[in-house]
Amino acid sequence: MSLTAGTIVELTVDREVSPFGYFLTDGEEDVLLAYAETQKKPVKVGGRVEVFIFHDTDDRLAATMRRPLLTLGEMALLEVADIHPRLGCFLEMGLGRQLLLPNRQLPELPELRPAIGDRVFVEMGHDKQGRLLARLAGEEALIERCFHAPTSWKGQWMEGWVYKPLQMGTFVLVDGGVLGFGAIGMIHSSERVGLPRLGERVKVRVAFVREDGRVNLSMKQPKEVGRDEDAERLLAFIKERPNGGMPYSDETAADLITQRFGISKSAFKRALGKLMKEGLVYQEGSWTYLKKEEPGGQQ
Repeated sequence: MSLTAGTIVELTVDREVSPFGYFLTDGEEDVLLAYAETQKKPVKVGGRVEVFIFHDTDDRLAATMRRPLLTLGEMALLEVADIHPRLGCFLEMGLGRQLLLPNRQLPELPELRPAIGDRVFVEMGHDKQGRLLARLAGEEALIERCFHAPTSWKGQWMEGWVYKPLQMGTFVLVDGGVLGFGAIGMIHSSERVGLPRLGERVKVRVAFVREDGRVNLSMKQPKEVGRDEDAERLLAFIKERPNGGMPYSDETAADLITQRFGISKSAFKRALGKLMKEGLVYQEGSWTYLKKEEPGGQQ
């Protein structure tokens, strides 16, 4: 048989060559098992050992008795250990050496690319020279390992890993706990806070459980909770102003609202409406003012 990088095979220990290690054979091809790769396990000439085949730093096939987190064709969630601007991300694969996820597999926008410590779902494959590399796991591969989210998830806050960041939405594999591998969900662009990157760990709220078992997600609080929090922020902002007023109202442009407060125009109007209904503020022209107390303690 022919030795292939990325596979686990059982080979015969043909000879020991000091100070390098043991040469293993499948009857046709030899490969070196360095002393450091034996993991201090007993190796005897003439015996059989099970090893993982990989390429060393000189692109020669080598063997190790360590066990990787995945083998050729398998999928795993691997941590980003290092980043090379020209090559891509290097992933920890459990061997004390790393697996390259090439730049061509990564999003074009730099801000959407993984950071060190992020985790990505990848499959192990080969490049044109037969060397090991990682490729992002496609949705078809993920679906095979996912389950349908239970309806009890609706309204719950959960965590997951971003596996596909797009302009229209961010796709996340939500943790499944004891239920299994996870459930597929999407954060619509209107429900995001910032731009989650590939491999980022995100906290999400399950807004809806679909009939196909997928979930619609949000990074925001429900409108009622968000309205109360936004109202408190606006009230605090007005109170800190020297004249108890701010140059923002229902008439203010949406982009100015987002730029100043980090919320949408509709969220601003909901919060402002709450404060006005409670008699805490009033609008005059394009300004909003803190309602002053009248003599006798009444507003």
